[in-house]
This record gives sequence, C-alpha cells and structure tokens, in this order.
Amino acid sequence: MTGLSHQRYRFVARPEDAGQRLDQVLAANIPGLSRRKARVAIDLGGVFVDGARVKVAGRPIRPGQTILAHLGGALDRATKEVGAAARAKDEATLPPFRVVYKDDDLVVVDKPSGLVTAPTPESDRGNLADLLGRTLGGTIYVVHRLDLDTSGLVVFARTEAANRALSDRIRAHDFDRVYLAALLGLVAWDERTIEEPVAGKRAVSHAAVLERLSPPGTPGATLTRFRLTTGRTHQIRLHALHEGHPVLGDRKYGKTSPLDPPRLALHATRLGFVHPRTGESLAWESPWPDDLAPWLEELRKGTLAR
Repeated sequence: MTGLSHQRYRFVARPEDAGQRLDQVLAANIPGLSRRKARVAIDLGGVFVDGARVKVAGRPIRPGQTILAHLGGALDRATKEVGAAARAKDEATLPPFRVVYKDDDLVVVDKPSGLVTAPTPESDRGNLADLLGRTLGGTIYVVHRLDLDTSGLVVFARTEAANRALSDRIRAHDFDRVYLAALLGLVAWDERTIEEPVAGKRAVSHAAVLERLSPPGTPGATLTRFRLTTGRTHQIRLHALHEGHPVLGDRKYGKTSPLDPPRLALHATRLGFVHPRTGESLAWESPWPDDLAPWLEELRKGTLAR
C-alpha cells in the first residue's frame, strides 16, 4: 500500500477479533496493510474505535466495535516507525514556517507549501496548529485553513473569545483574503466575478488578470489575483477549473502541462481583518513565494518549456 490517496476503511470487529490488538485487527481486515504500517497509522492518529481516536496499538478489541481507519498521504509521508523519536524525525523534515504577527489573542503565520494547517482524520501531528501550540504554549484554535500545497497567510486564535469573533467575521464574509494563482492558458477576460456553487454552497470569487505569459509552443499562462467573498474548500481551484483555466500544478483538478511548476501555483498573498478584542484594522502581505520565483522567472523569459 504505497502512494495512497486518502482511503477510508470502516468495518465492525468480528467474533474472531475478540481480544486481539488493534494493530492485528487492522492488518487482518484491511487488504495489503501490514502490522507495521498499522502501528504507524495508529501512531499518526488516523484510527478511530467507536468514534474515538485511539493511539495505542496494543488496545484489545471487542467484537461489535466499529473501527475507522484513514490511510493516505500522512501515512506515505511518515517515517515507518512509531514513538517520540519517529515523531521528531518526521517533524525535522517539515518545511519551516514564519510567524508574522502574534499577541495574546491570535497568531498570523506565513505557511509554506507542504505543511498541513490543522489536524486531519489521517493525523493529529505534524501540522501547523500542533507546532504552534508546542512552540507558543497554550491552546491554538483553527480559524481557517490552507491546503497542504498552498502557501501564504493564515490566522489562528489563541483564546476562545478570539476564535468565536474571528469565526463570526469569516461567516459574515468580513475578512480580506487575496490569493495569487498562475492559471493554465491565456484568460480572455481582465476581471470577472465567479459565482459557482462549491459542494452545493454559495461560492463567490473576484478574479483579475495581472499578467499574461506566452512562451512559444505552449498554451500560455495567466497570473491572476483572486479576492474571496466566501471561503469554500478548494474554492479558487474549482472556480479556475470552471473557467476552463485550472491552477497550474493542480494534481487534483488540473492537468499536466509543459509549464507545470514544482508545486501548486497558489499563494495566499493578503490577509486582513478587524482585531477581535481591540477593534484595530489589521492587514499583512506576503509576496510571491521563493520556491515558485525561479519557475515564474523562467516562464516570463519563455525558457521553461525548452
């Protein structure tokens, strides 16, 4: 079981599973899963018994218990070991992040691509919220998220009151969130409001062309700014796809191209909101990221596809 996308396995423990260890039961019920990988999945936090996350591989199982295992990218990325040393080894491979603002109420981070924002069903470790909690101390509340491959500005709350206030502002669309995206092909319009539902919910993006790039012999690319009114999961990626110009490097919704960047060409460049306690208007900017800068320069010179 290598190169997994997210797979979800749900089953009910059988009479013959009675008294067996959780890792044994997982290996016996999930095709191709070894006990070693089962222990890693448990250690990552990707296994639930009767709805509760369980991180003890030796936990005895009773017949009739419902077991849910989330396997995929987190398991692929993890070292195939367990325990504190394995967790430290995994964390040592994570890309560094930069705190751009912090006070007693909130913290704003410039997140790199390749770092998960928050715990997922697959894992409750090696994510930005967890790292911040251990670095800064105290509870970290996830206000909004960026995809694993997306870089840029994201805010977390440090108190329940700040979390409620910031979450309310997001629901009221009272957040300034601007992204930069490089799209496949030459976009015909200069500005457009895209109103296309995402997962059945209202989703609104305001797009503006910043630069059109036409390397010879390629479909070209368009550097675009997206300002979000709503913030649905994968909203920009899906709205770009809806327009017929997927985000370059999008392995989920896009397609391969001779212009492909080293990773998803999507960056949260601006974040602004009113401070939940002081009422001060705050805003931060993050420029086009360093890991995509050489690629963009080659694209501008027309040398990328040669």
